[in-house]
Amino acid sequence: MKEFRVKATVRPIRLVLFAAFLFSTSAALVSAADKSSEQGARGSTGQAWLQNEVRHQLVLLPWYSVFDNLEYRVEGAKVTLTGQVVLPVTKDNAGKVVQSIEGVQSVDNQIQVLPPSPMDDQIRRAEFSAIYSYPSFQHYSNMAVAPIHIVVNGGHVTL
Repeated sequence: MKEFRVKATVRPIRLVLFAAFLFSTSAALVSAADKSSEQGARGSTGQAWLQNEVRHQLVLLPWYSVFDNLEYRVEGAKVTLTGQVVLPVTKDNAGKVVQSIEGVQSVDNQIQVLPPSPMDDQIRRAEFSAIYSYPSFQHYSNMAVAPIHIVVNGGHVTL
């Protein structure tokens, strides 16, 4: 019986040591994978991360509304901003916030500021009312960033 007990105690110890070895090895592999994915986020997939971050920062602009249209293009560390906005402050803030993103080296701000026009403002309100009062679209009007943007320039409407 002594021999059986010794084998019984030796085997669980070996199993415990083997399990500990596997656990530490897998933990090291997971840690290495995490580090490599973090580096990947900044490296090869850094372009995707940068595009998402630019979009995120533009959507958070305080004066960005359903009457503005902001577009962007990321080429390496350069971001080109295009689109149309009603307020000049929106254009300025868009350029500043994108420039402050880590990894952005230059910003080409080509956003067009629409000229002030009472007639265009009236068309904007009428289009907004026509689109977002439609029963199927009413719930979209309460979203932080409405999915349909209404750009009016010189009486011409672009959705």
